[in-house]
Parts: sequence; C-alpha cells; structure tokens
Amino acid sequence: MARRSFVELLDEEAPPDAFYERLRLAERERVQPVELERLREELAVAMRVRSKMARQRQRESELRALYETANDLTAIRDVDAVLSAIVRRARQLLSSDLGYLSLVDPERGDCYIRITEGSQTPAFPTLRLPLGSGVLGMVIRTATPYFTEDYLADHSFVHLGHVDRSAGDEGIRAVLGVPLVLNGEVIGALLAAQRSPRRFSHDEVALLESLGAHAAIALENARLFEETSAALHELNDANAEVRAHSQSLELAASAHDRLAQVLLEGGRVADVAAVIAGVLGGRVWVLDPAGLVLAAVGADAAESAASTLESAVADALHTGRVGEVVADSGELRYVAVARAGSDHLATVVLGRGARLGEADRRVLDRGAVVTALLLMFQRSVAEAEHRVRGELLDDVLSAPHRDPGTLRERARRYRADLDAPHVVLVARLEGVDRHRGAALAARLASERHGLAGLRGDDVVLVIPGQEPLADGRRLAERLRGALAAVVTVGVAGPTAGPAGIAVAFQEAEQCLAVLLALDRPGDVADGAGLGVARFLLSGADRSEVDQFLHHTLGPVLEYDARRGTQLVATLDAWFAAGGSLAGAGERVHAHANTVRQRGGRGAGAPGGDRRRRRA
Repeated sequence: MARRSFVELLDEEAPPDAFYERLRLAERERVQPVELERLREELAVAMRVRSKMARQRQRESELRALYETANDLTAIRDVDAVLSAIVRRARQLLSSDLGYLSLVDPERGDCYIRITEGSQTPAFPTLRLPLGSGVLGMVIRTATPYFTEDYLADHSFVHLGHVDRSAGDEGIRAVLGVPLVLNGEVIGALLAAQRSPRRFSHDEVALLESLGAHAAIALENARLFEETSAALHELNDANAEVRAHSQSLELAASAHDRLAQVLLEGGRVADVAAVIAGVLGGRVWVLDPAGLVLAAVGADAAESAASTLESAVADALHTGRVGEVVADSGELRYVAVARAGSDHLATVVLGRGARLGEADRRVLDRGAVVTALLLMFQRSVAEAEHRVRGELLDDVLSAPHRDPGTLRERARRYRADLDAPHVVLVARLEGVDRHRGAALAARLASERHGLAGLRGDDVVLVIPGQEPLADGRRLAERLRGALAAVVTVGVAGPTAGPAGIAVAFQEAEQCLAVLLALDRPGDVADGAGLGVARFLLSGADRSEVDQFLHHTLGPVLEYDARRGTQLVATLDAWFAAGGSLAGAGERVHAHANTVRQRGGRGAGAPGGDRRRRRA
C-alpha cells in the first residue's frame, strides 16, 4: 500500500498517531538523516496545521449551534418555553454544570432568577439580588460580560450572605455571565456556572454573549407576540375571520410540535392518537390493515366499525387525502392512512360531530405520517430483536450441550437468566398466520425476560416461572384475544439450564402432539395431565415409557419385591374386574376383604377413594 503524505493525512482528518506512524516507519527503514530531519520538520508543520484545523472545526460547530439556536428561539412563541430553551442550550454549548437566566424587575428594582437548568437545591432558583451585587447583579449593572474562576474567593464584587450560602450549597465555583440587552437597555442576564474552578476562554465568553443577544431578541419577539394575541382577543368581534385563521395556524403549530415530540421521544401509537384527539377533539382509533384496533382514545375499541370504513380507506389510499364517511350513528368519521410507499401500515380514524377544515385535515394527515414513522421504527427494532432472540432459542433447543457458557452469556444480553427456573410453552395456532403469533409471543417473552420463536408450525415460548399450566393458559388467552385464533398449548417445567430447557421443550412438544391427536384444540395441558396417553400418542421412545412406568408403579413393585406380596397382581385383577373387589378376589383366589387390605398398601389401590382409583 502506498505511503500517505502528511497533506493526505490532513485531508483525511487522520488521528495524531497516523502522523507519528509515518515518521516511525521512516526511522525503521533507516532513511538518510537529512530525509529524516525533513520529515520531522514536515510533521511539526502538519501538527500545527491540524491543530488550527481542529480549532476551525470547533468554531464552525459553535457557529452552527448558535445559528440553529437562533432559529429555534425565534420559532418559539411561549415565553417560558423561550427562556427554558435559552438556558438549556447555553448549558449545552459551554458544557457547564448549571445554567440560569435572570430578569430585571423594574417594579422592585432588583433582579431575580427566572429559569434554572441543573440546580440541585430548592433555594437557589428563588434568589433575588439587588442590582450590583454578585456576578449576576454586576453583569446587569455594568451591561458587560464578567466571569470569576472562584466565586466565593473573588472579592471584586459585592457579596451577600444569603447569596453566598446558596452558592455554597450548590457547590458553585466558577461563574460566567453576559447581559441581555435590548435597545440599549439591560433586561436580564444569562449565566453559566461550574462546580469546580474554571477559566472561561474568550471564545466561550463571545459565544455566550452572542447567544444572549439572540435571546434578548427572542424574548422581545415572544413579548410582542403575547401583546399581539391580547390585542386580537380585544378585537374579537371585528376580526372574527382573522382570529379563526390565526387559531388554525396555532392549532397546526401545536399539533406539529406535539407530534414531533412524540416522534423524538420514541412514543407509541397511542400517544399519537392522544395528541390528535386532544388537538382536534373527538374520538380516535388507530387500526391495522386488517381492521384490528391498535389504539383507541375516547372510544371503546369495539365501536371502531372498521367494515363501514372500507370505501373511505380505499379512497384515501388512492388519492393520498383524508377520506370522509358517515357512521351508522350519524357521526362523521375522517380517515387518514399511514403508509410507507405502497405498504399500508395503519389507518387513523377521527370521529366527531363537527366537520374538519383544511387545517384540521392537515393535522390528521400529519398524525398519520407520524404513526407510519413510529410503526416502521417499531417494526425494525422488533424484527431485529425477535430475530436474535429466535436464533438464541434455536441454539438452546438444538444444541444445549455445545457451548452452554456462550448460550448463558448471550441470554444475559437480553436480561434472560437461563439458570433460573423456566417453563416451556409450545403453541399451535389455527386460523391465523403463525408469524403474527410469533411476533406477539416475542413481545410477551421480552416483557418476562424470556425467549420466543418459531419451530416449524409451532410458537415456542421459554419464560421464567414456576407454574407452566398457569403460564400456558395466560399465553393462550393473550394469543386468542389478540389474534382471534384457536390456540392449543403443551407445557412443561419448571426447569433450569440450557439442557433442562431443551428436555422440557421435547416434553411440551409431546403434550401438544397428544392434545392434537386427541382432537382437543384450544386446550392447555402438561405431561401429568395427559398421563399415559402422552406416551401412546406422541411417539415416545421405550426409555421414556419405562421411566413413566417406574415413576408410577415403582413403589408398588419395590414393595412386592421386598415383602413377597402380590400387590401388582391384585391391582391388575382389580382393573380387569372393573373395580370390583369381589371380582378381583376371584381372579387372585382371595377374599374381597383381603383385596381391600392389599389395596390399602398402595397409593390409588383398591379400597381407596373411588374417584382416585378410576383416574
């Protein structure tokens, strides 16, 4: 590979090690001293240029942030929102521990802290300072920036006891303040504080000062906006049409901001529905393409009447505009589709008595766009996680002994502890796509810190727990309620460890096979509940049957061998006689009372509870 020159490294914005590696390579190749000295000089120049470029990029970054801040601030109308945005951005740009904004109170002749960001004590935000005291008062009085590296040790300004105590409680050491000046008059100050000694650079002072200048203008814009709004309200009768238009714009702006907030915070479809219902008024449903309710606000999910929306949905898909239909109840229903390209992801339905104007329709349409974005993001995240969890489940069930340590470590990444007691559920769904069932099971597994996936035609769920039957019934209810499907579940457990989970899966799979063979769709069962039918109908091997028989008849066989009795023969005769003591006695040539006495020595034997005997 060709050697890169220092100019090429600068162009590529390479790290410092890459520059020094160029020199070390020349030293290893033992180039001529003159050439080596030339390289050292070029390296020194290159590092100086790189440092200047880095400072330039930092400056460009600060200017870009300042420009973006100005755009953000001038777009905000609410005064408190403006002030909060100013303080938050100032603290971010300077990487300070605390940011706060103070305004002058002309009526009281002092200044007070209006907004704080990063404060840790309740007293600090309530401080009021006479003009000229402390850094805050000094900045407002002199209308010039000022900073101190150590507030409590700096005696170049007036200290007040209650202010110093509050600053000490906050741990404030270094403070930088700049004035907010409007039309030659100081209206407040913007400050950044550090809980350790710090010397603020000239660039930082200039940056905060520029932000303060923009902030003052933004405050004035917000004030003027409030005054304009008040004037419009006073002229309500004469300017009804203008006011209505202004309200529509405000409504659209509010909806845009709230929907954007939902999107940026990674909210849910229900949050979008709540914003639409709150902004436009009425009831909101979000339906999947099949008409199932994903979210409902202000309405019963059963009221969606998706079948009456078919024409409106088709029209909205075709035209890309909000559709309209009248429900059976006479209520107007407005329909907007959420889609990605030609993929129909969901339908947003608004029901209300009043008609929607164009601005309101745009709000509903914007809500559908945000819904589509959320669903696409959720789909991508869910598919990735479900795929990885399903691959892990396949490895646990297929090769638990290959590398159990690695399996445990992979499970821990998803907060799953394979060594804790787990139950294994194997479900067969009828009347619905198995992939939809697997997706829902994956969400349930994620909630319980377990694993889920598809194995052939069946949905497999491995979750922490001690009660397999109860968990199996809950799974069947969730799947049945969400998918309207017939759900049959075989369960096993509890068990622990990759090997134990693999064995339990085989048992749960056998239970499911037996339920299906017995024509019991929709049931939930474990091995104990199926008894010997589990082995007769599931294709179990000889070792499993022997194990079951030993578990069931082992104590009776051991008793016969130890005592020389005939409990097994008596039991066999009793079953052959249909539970008749006399009939059993004839077969073993013993009196009925003798049969009864022998039965008292075995669990579930003749002479015991009849319901248990017939089990």
